[in-house]
Amino acid sequence: MIYLDSAATSYYRPKAVADAVYQAMMTMGNAGRGSHETSLQSARVIYNTREMLAELFHAPGPEKVAFTSNATEALNIAIQGLTKKGTRMAATAMDHNSVLRPMYRAQKQGCELHILGADEKGNLSLKALEELFQDGIDVFACTHASNLTGNRNDIHEIGRLCRKYEVIFILDVSQTAGIFPIDMQEDCIDILCFTGHKGLMGPQGTGGICLGEGISLPAWKTGGTGVKSYLKEQPQEMPTVLEAGTLNGHGIAGLHAALTYIQKKGMEKIREREQMLMERFYCGVKDLPGVTVYGDFSDKNRAPIVALNLKDYDSAAVSDELAQVYDIQTRAGAHCAPLMHQALHTEQQGAVRFSFSHFLKEDQIDEAVRAVRELTLEESV
Repeated sequence: MIYLDSAATSYYRPKAVADAVYQAMMTMGNAGRGSHETSLQSARVIYNTREMLAELFHAPGPEKVAFTSNATEALNIAIQGLTKKGTRMAATAMDHNSVLRPMYRAQKQGCELHILGADEKGNLSLKALEELFQDGIDVFACTHASNLTGNRNDIHEIGRLCRKYEVIFILDVSQTAGIFPIDMQEDCIDILCFTGHKGLMGPQGTGGICLGEGISLPAWKTGGTGVKSYLKEQPQEMPTVLEAGTLNGHGIAGLHAALTYIQKKGMEKIREREQMLMERFYCGVKDLPGVTVYGDFSDKNRAPIVALNLKDYDSAAVSDELAQVYDIQTRAGAHCAPLMHQALHTEQQGAVRFSFSHFLKEDQIDEAVRAVRELTLEESV
């Protein structure tokens, strides 16, 4: 089996991740719910993971990192926490439904919503963004890289514009965390939302939200915290304000192991390897008859994703053929990115997405190219 769906979730992970989850399940208690050793062991792992994430994203400090179940929950916490009647919000056509749907809900609750469009290659216009900001925006959310095309946004320039026009900047790094350097302070990111199970190579059910200096959010849920138990309301200090209930300590232990692997391996080496594999596949399929590749490949420093269609075949049929005949696993359909499909004019067909892990071998990429080439020679799928 060749797994080419890393943009959905990591399948190839360091063995240390699974080992850490098992070890945690055998040894860890509930952090903050006791002073005995198993509780303290859990608390240490969780705090050390906060430290590693704060260092990775250049957050103001570990206390500014709150754990969630995934990026979707983090984005809901951020957007809903800033929702107030009359707030002027903006998102983009590049965004995933984890941004768009909370924005649409905010619109129903009385917020003003603007969507920045994308061109036919799936790119945003910074000029159009600045014009939007000049008209007045309070909150702007966008993805760092499209989960459909792999196109990457210039977050440094976007952050500069947000700071210039006093716009709160929410960044979704689901497709870039663990692959690209991200600096909350240098890039003027006010709220960063991440998931642990993609580029970070941690377990599913892990993720989080990082807040910049001067940013606060109300409690998303309330309940047990292990501290200030006699208060009737959720304690307001980060990260407690956003972490009611028992954390996924076992998953966080796995995420800690994954972050340790990334530190040792080197994020730059991981990124270069994945981009090399992506480029090898792209060059092998882009000129095949009947193949249409989406996105902008003029910038090679992009997320390791190639989305394509074969003639007018339904993308799900192509993906199924790849799985059943060639044992190559890809993702087809809408990819939870409806506005990007509108920009690419692929609403009806969807697209077949190939996404790459640095654990893959060159011959596996060549096998995927061969499979696509063979499918172009078939009369039907």
